[in-house]
Amino acid sequence: MEPLAIAGIRLGTTCAGIKYPDRRDLVVIEVVAGTRAAAVFTRNAFCAAPVTVARVHLSAAQPRYLVINTGNANAGTGRQGLLDADTTCRELAALVGASPDAVLPFSTGVIGEPLPLDRLVAGLPAALAALRADGWSDAAHGIMTTDTRPKWASRQLTLAETTVTITGIAKGAGMICPDMATLLVFVATDATADEALLQQILAAAVADSFNAITVDGDTSTNDCCVLLATGQAGAKVPTTGADYEGFATAVREICTDLAQAIIRDGEGATKFITVQVEGGRDQAECRQVAYTIAHSPLVKTAFFASDPNWGRILAAVGRAGLVDLELERVAIHLDEACIVRHGERAPDYTEAQGQQVMQRSAITVRVELGRGEATARVWTTDLSFDYVRINAEYRT
Repeated sequence: MEPLAIAGIRLGTTCAGIKYPDRRDLVVIEVVAGTRAAAVFTRNAFCAAPVTVARVHLSAAQPRYLVINTGNANAGTGRQGLLDADTTCRELAALVGASPDAVLPFSTGVIGEPLPLDRLVAGLPAALAALRADGWSDAAHGIMTTDTRPKWASRQLTLAETTVTITGIAKGAGMICPDMATLLVFVATDATADEALLQQILAAAVADSFNAITVDGDTSTNDCCVLLATGQAGAKVPTTGADYEGFATAVREICTDLAQAIIRDGEGATKFITVQVEGGRDQAECRQVAYTIAHSPLVKTAFFASDPNWGRILAAVGRAGLVDLELERVAIHLDEACIVRHGERAPDYTEAQGQQVMQRSAITVRVELGRGEATARVWTTDLSFDYVRINAEYRT
């Protein structure tokens, strides 16, 4: 299904030749005056210049335009990078008669190379000329880097007897790890909500989606997730109650759909792995165990080989750093097959059972710690030959 249009938003995409000729690599998003916005950004200390500028502009004014380029991250570029991000905003603002503070810049691509500002600026008129309400699909293509397919999701729900729409697009395939992974995400709704409420809803949605995925354990410099509310539907999101829960759930579902799409499109990925950890003392230690499993190259390569080498999972749980872990309480499952019970190989487990599960393209690893009621879930991939090839050849 094509993404649903959002009243008050138009998107334009063009080929600016930022890294490759004839590739869609520049997107402009126009939002109606009065649109409210919230955003979550990378926590990487070496955050990219556009992240710094977008944060400043978001705190200074309500956005009217977003400009996104691929092919160059404008990260690790020092003062010149900041000047280039600022110039991008000023050039677009001059073309549309807006304040530079009302323009939010976003970039993704190779780190450490100067932004080809002349090509970017030269492409702005064409992106503006392409603005249209049904431009979501083209924009989803235009923000891709090593992605093999575009990613979008839409939902509709009823608020106060009024139908409201939510649509989101995302890019991301590698350098994926929590604290926002290597991704750009733009979600919009025609509902009305103030910035504080949007931030609350977005932060909760990100925690359970984009901050619960990992491909390779690396956090990028450019990550962002933006939530825009145009207010054009005439329905306001309340601060409590069923309508609030319904809207927050829909935003979380959009983010979850996009996060899972990123994992399924992980660089060279052949398996979609859910790591579910249960019975922890708190969520933090459950996540600690889940990420130790999900980040283990030995575990990930075993999945790629469809090899039920469950000892690697057992070892990952053991080295996750939990204090006073009682081994006899631990159980580990691969889908329906219990491979470890009471801290040792399950008596009824057979290699054939494990082999049958490992042949699947979607597998759940479930770990029971037996020390509390907390749970956590992480989505990850296997580690393939293609992952190494894609990242070895990324700059060539």
